[in-house]
Amino acid sequence: MEDVKLTKLASCAGCGAKVGAGMLSRLLKGLPVRKDERLLVGYDKSDDAAVYQIDENTAMICTLDFFPPIADDPELFGQIAAANALSDVYAMGGEPKVALNIMTVTKEMSRETIHGILRGGYEKVFEAGAVIAGGHTIEDTEPKYGLSVTGFCHPSRILTNSAAKPGDILILTKPLGIGILTTAAKADLIGQDVKDRIFAQMTTLNKRARDIMTLYPVHSCTDVTGFSLLGHSYEMAGGSGAAIHILTDQIRYHEEALEMASMGMVPAGAYRNRDYVEGHLTKKKEIPLALEDILFDPQTSGGLLIAVPEKEGEALYRQLSDDMPGVSLAGYVSEGEGLILE
Repeated sequence: MEDVKLTKLASCAGCGAKVGAGMLSRLLKGLPVRKDERLLVGYDKSDDAAVYQIDENTAMICTLDFFPPIADDPELFGQIAAANALSDVYAMGGEPKVALNIMTVTKEMSRETIHGILRGGYEKVFEAGAVIAGGHTIEDTEPKYGLSVTGFCHPSRILTNSAAKPGDILILTKPLGIGILTTAAKADLIGQDVKDRIFAQMTTLNKRARDIMTLYPVHSCTDVTGFSLLGHSYEMAGGSGAAIHILTDQIRYHEEALEMASMGMVPAGAYRNRDYVEGHLTKKKEIPLALEDILFDPQTSGGLLIAVPEKEGEALYRQLSDDMPGVSLAGYVSEGEGLILE
């Protein structure tokens, strides 16, 4: 059987397929929440993963993430999906240890394609120092792949998205624009050099960023994925009871994304993110619509957004910048509430 392109088998790609944050909040509203003193972080916290304390020295971090193809190459798709799923554990400050495959396959997919996707996932999990111990596969009308991941951390070192403090600075470890550029890629509007660059970014684990940030007194962290920089920043602001200021002139993004956004190559997820956040957004200056689209753009396997005291944050920013490309001094935290664009 001759395979068709993976991205042609799906109506949307990567984290752009996520249910919008506003819709998700409405869907979950009113569901019973069982109380357990060992459940340190549950789904009611809008955080990156659940955290359950095993004993005084060990907390278990549990997450899962899967999505439709964002690349036609099966192995590359598997790598990106795995890196994205592992990222939730890194955002909580943890170390991934065990993963399970989550997969749907279609009748158009050959054995070689399915093997390629799984092989890509195995490669990234191995790179993370974890193991894949099994999984579950079903037939569907669209292919999807991802992981359920379990990691561990000391309970006192767990990082959440709701502990940013006034006086913190915000550091973003990867440039934005992935959703816009992958949308443009499906329309064959970007060159192979740009595709190679964004695929390399999406397959890069957040492990090194986690290793560096845990050397500093970080207050809060989240990974920037489907809800966009502004969506995840809004959740951090609300959970922390503080105001998040985004420095739009400082945000790093792929230059080609600005052009593609100006041409209308904006994924549907960006509009869902805008609907969720825009009513809580204050703009201190005029911002070009294409740049706003980048700030609302759903990211796949995006970077970590780190809130850290300014004094130590400057050193953390320098060390991250020396170690990896595209790091932004994204903003700062103050007293107040909501999200402010400057």
